[in-house]
Amino acid sequence: MIVITGSAGFIGSALAARLNEDRFFDLVLVDDFSRPDKGANHVNLTFSQKVDRNDFFEWLDLNESQVQFVFHLGARTDTTEQDRSIFDELNLNYSQQVWNRCTDFGIPLVYASSAATYGGGELGYKDSHELVSQLKPLNPYGESKNDFDQWALKQNELGKAPYFWAGLKFFNVFGPNEYHKGRMASVVFHTFNQVTATGAMKLFRSHREDYTDGGQTRDFVYVKDLTEVCLFLMHHRKSESNGLYNLGSGQARTFLDLAHATFDAMGQERNVSFIDTPEDIRDTYQYFTEADMSKLRSIGYSRPFASLEEAIEDYVKHYLSSGKRWTTPNA
Repeated sequence: MIVITGSAGFIGSALAARLNEDRFFDLVLVDDFSRPDKGANHVNLTFSQKVDRNDFFEWLDLNESQVQFVFHLGARTDTTEQDRSIFDELNLNYSQQVWNRCTDFGIPLVYASSAATYGGGELGYKDSHELVSQLKPLNPYGESKNDFDQWALKQNELGKAPYFWAGLKFFNVFGPNEYHKGRMASVVFHTFNQVTATGAMKLFRSHREDYTDGGQTRDFVYVKDLTEVCLFLMHHRKSESNGLYNLGSGQARTFLDLAHATFDAMGQERNVSFIDTPEDIRDTYQYFTEADMSKLRSIGYSRPFASLEEAIEDYVKHYLSSGKRWTTPNA
């Protein structure tokens, strides 16, 4: 059995679809399955059972001998949420329980961290363990992810860790199955919808003199590339490779690049204007991110990442234009 927490969400359901493509069907999907807007993400997947996230630890205690791997991707990901207690419960405490059980039961673990841990990027974007305690995330979400990374590293030092584990610092992920994410969906998703509705796209204006409007730069990574890394780590499982890893494309691109690529994939004339960045996120807005991918490459991951243009063309033409999800028909 392969367990995927957060399996009704964006990345979790995409990973389940990719596992199905490689004929892994003995999947245990863990999440809060009460949201109808997430239902289409998993309705056509092949899996063994669904487990409510509140029942997961009881289930795991009873079934641990059958579990070969855990992907812990479930989290509260709203970067505008300011209630720290929500992140303490879902991102920190829950993750600690997952970690402890994987340690006790001898189950390898891959969990989702975030590039939000890097804050404003003052220390760069290198996934060095020595830098983790010095990082200053810009919001409670990033803080919760960094708090868990620090805790995990401490447990590892104490010998209280799964025999194989990896924490993946996801950068700006986009792709199929994010329809339910609302404001937190990718800019590709919002660009497609705005262009469809109005023929134009409004990007956030720069509020820094050293960046032009639309020149804000991020490391955008396609969710299909992310799932390939997850499969690599599942097969890799070498204890000497335990630790934190960046997961981006390794190539920063501007939001204007992204918008233009979306127009092009849609066959539409480029029409971009700018609006002020909302005040509730303006002070914590990242103007540059770029993943240093050398650490992942050093343990043998050699597959190339899709270019922004290639990824957006696939996303627009095979998913957004038809409203399809990335799922696999039942075997």
